[in-house]
Amino acid sequence: MKPLDRVVLGVLAGVAATLPMTIAMRQLHARLPESERYPLPPREISEDLPRLGLSAATATLAYHFAYGGAAGGAFALFSRRRDIATGGLFGVGVWVASYLGWIPLARILRPGTDHPARRNALMLAVHLVWGGGLAAGLRGLEDAREASFARATSPRPVLKDRAEKTP
Repeated sequence: MKPLDRVVLGVLAGVAATLPMTIAMRQLHARLPESERYPLPPREISEDLPRLGLSAATATLAYHFAYGGAAGGAFALFSRRRDIATGGLFGVGVWVASYLGWIPLARILRPGTDHPARRNALMLAVHLVWGGGLAAGLRGLEDAREASFARATSPRPVLKDRAEKTP
């Protein structure tokens, strides 16, 4: 498979995996003690980004899904394993690289270590959800590409003209 094909499938799987991640984030966030229910990192990160005419909440979702897609593309390009454990580890790696790496280095947010343990546990859990979903989705897309959407191995059935079916 061409590298660009892998990246596109990874982006699609990454976007798709961001949906259950986002649902889990919302549900787990609601279970945090009130003092720890301040906005989650995607909202904090997107505060100063252009909204492109969108509300803050919709822009946050758009950026969150775009980042999930971009990271999915990287996974598809560089990882040869598509099992859920590898995807989960990749998800945790994304959390580490982001919340202990480039985000605090760019002075966008404080490092994850400055946040309460329950919030970090929430973020690690949802990155496991995302990574597992990414790997499963990517494997499914690659299988579909190779089987269901591949070149036909048998001739197409001939469809009769609709006009012939009317009495």
